[in-house]
Amino acid sequence: MANLASTEIRHLLPEVCRAHYEFVRSLFCSLGLHRGQPAVLELLWEKDGRSQTELGEVLHVQPATITKMLNRMEQSGLVQRRADPDDQRISRVRLTQKAKEIQPDINRYFETLTDQMLEGFTIEEQVLLRRFLVQIRDNLRKARVD
Repeated sequence: MANLASTEIRHLLPEVCRAHYEFVRSLFCSLGLHRGQPAVLELLWEKDGRSQTELGEVLHVQPATITKMLNRMEQSGLVQRRADPDDQRISRVRLTQKAKEIQPDINRYFETLTDQMLEGFTIEEQVLLRRFLVQIRDNLRKARVD
């Protein structure tokens, strides 16, 4: 049963998502990066040479979406795709030197994003917020209608 607080939350959550999207876009635009690309780069900095399929699964995006994203990143000179030497059906994604060079900038931008989002929150509130957001995400994934 919906009450005033739940109705307000239902409206606030998309507003927060839009504000986050716009702030991220403004930060990363100066590096020529598009939505989702910083997350791909983070995964590859963690483990270069991931498969295209693995990237899509970890990011929870459709195969067509990750393909389009990687095409754009290849055109920008950030990644290269190569067939796996042991299994030609698998496409491995590797960072270029250009991508490695912008890692400090991206890390600094993510710090700026986090600082801006959590400004005015105590550590305890940040821990609670994280727990609430994880629960919301898990509830929505569990209830997802395909």
